[in-house]
Amino acid sequence: MDVTKEVRRAQRGNVQAFENLIQAHKVVMYLLKAFEKIKTLREPVFFKTWLLRIVINECNLIHRQNKKVTDLSDFAVPFTFENGYGQIELEQLLEALPGEDRRLLEQYHINDISIKDLAEIYQKSENTIKTRLRRARENARHILEKQEGYAWKNGSSN
Repeated sequence: MDVTKEVRRAQRGNVQAFENLIQAHKVVMYLLKAFEKIKTLREPVFFKTWLLRIVINECNLIHRQNKKVTDLSDFAVPFTFENGYGQIELEQLLEALPGEDRRLLEQYHINDISIKDLAEIYQKSENTIKTRLRRARENARHILEKQEGYAWKNGSSN
């Protein structure tokens, strides 16, 4: 994208050109938001967690504003036996979970965010986060049992 041309088009009133500019520079906008709010950071050691919280809050705001947008989870994605089928099954399992469970499991297991950082992000105690993770895993296990028709006992399937 030629930024100069898009700016000139936007200055002449072209809404699409302005939207293109915003989309191309949205990451910078998050950083600007962080720069504006840097004085609210109480403990410098938690900078990463604090920054992630800003991004999560902005994403939640966007999500609330886009309620009209159709969620991809409304469409069933068939299981596949090609390479990568495990990834698809994992995505389907995560999509079947309630929003908070899904986000928590993704942040902890996929994005490797520590319990301590999650406690800071969610502004909850570490024990609360551990309990929520356990419940989210139990929900996931329950969904797998329904889908696969087997029961789990002591960490192994029957």
